[in-house]
Amino acid sequence: MFKIGKIQIANPYFLAPMAGVTDKPFRTICKEMGAGFLYSEFVSSEGIIRDNNKTMQYMNFSNLERPIGIQIFGNNSDAMSNSAKVIENRIKPDLIDLNFGCPVKKVVKKGAGAALMKNIDLMIEIAEKIVDAVNIPVTAKIRSGWNENSINAIEVAIKLEKVGIKAITIHPRTAKMKYSGKADWSIIREIKENVEIPVIGNGDVKNSNDAIKMFSETNCDAIMIGRGVLGNPWIFKELNKNISIQDKNKELINENFTHPSYQEIFFIIKKHLKLVEDHYPKKIAHNMFKSHFAWYTKGMPNATIYRNQINHVKSIDEMREIIDLYKSYLN
Repeated sequence: MFKIGKIQIANPYFLAPMAGVTDKPFRTICKEMGAGFLYSEFVSSEGIIRDNNKTMQYMNFSNLERPIGIQIFGNNSDAMSNSAKVIENRIKPDLIDLNFGCPVKKVVKKGAGAALMKNIDLMIEIAEKIVDAVNIPVTAKIRSGWNENSINAIEVAIKLEKVGIKAITIHPRTAKMKYSGKADWSIIREIKENVEIPVIGNGDVKNSNDAIKMFSETNCDAIMIGRGVLGNPWIFKELNKNISIQDKNKELINENFTHPSYQEIFFIIKKHLKLVEDHYPKKIAHNMFKSHFAWYTKGMPNATIYRNQINHVKSIDEMREIIDLYKSYLN
C-alpha cells in the first residue's frame, strides 16, 4: 500500500483515463478485477463550468469505485480552477488529475492536453491555480514532450512538484508520436530520480513481465494501464497475482498468466453489457458497447462475423442474442 497525499492505495495498478472507454460500467469491471485506482474519462473544464449535463454525467461514480480521480482538460487557468472547485464540492472524488498529455487532434488544437507541453508557463499557471483552489490532492499526466526535439518532461515534472502537484503520471512518448513507436521508459526513471512525489509509469505494459520490467528499469511507484486493458480487464488480476508492491524488483516470471476461458470471457461480456444497459439510456446503450465487444473477442475464431452483426444491431436485446449465438458456437 502507498499514498498519494493522504489517499491510501491498495495496489500500484491504475486504470488510465480514456475517452469513450473508462465509463462507470467499465470502471466497475476493472475494480472487481483488482484495479488499485480508477480514473474517469477525461472531461472538459469548460463543460463543467457551463454545467453541461453530458459532461457532468461523465463524472458520476459510486463509492465502490473509490479511490477514484476525475481528470480534466482545458487551456484556461480560471476555467480549470473553477471547474476543479465544482468537482470538489459537487462530485467529491479522491483527487483531481490534470490532462497535460492527450495527443488527440481535437484536444491539442484548442491548446489543451499535450499542447501544453509547448507552453510550460501556462501549464504551471493552471496547475498552481488548481492546487490553490481545492483541498483534495491534484495530480498531473504528461508526455515526454511535444516532439523529439523538445523532450522536456523532467523539467515539467520538477516544476509541477514545486507548485504542489502530488503525483506525476508520465507516458514517455511525444505528443507527435501519439501511440506509435516504443515508449522510452528511461524518461520515467529520470523523472523518478528528480522528484520526491510518486511517479506513475504508463506505456507498453500488457502483461506481468512488462510490469516487472517497468518497475525494475524505472523504479516507478505505480503503473497505469491504458490500451493493455482493452478487452482485457483480467490484466489487473494477473498483475496482483504475480507482483505485489513489496516485490516490484522480482525476476521475470516463466509462465504468462493463463488467459481466461471463453466461458469466463462471455460471463464478463454479459455482465459488462448489463452494466451498460443499466447506465445508459436505452436508445444509445447498445452503441456504447460495440467497441468493447470487438476488444473482448479479438483473436477468437470467426469473431469478425459476429462483430459485423453486432455493429448493425439496433438494441441491447439484439446484441444479447448475437452474443449468445457466438457463445454457443464456441462451445
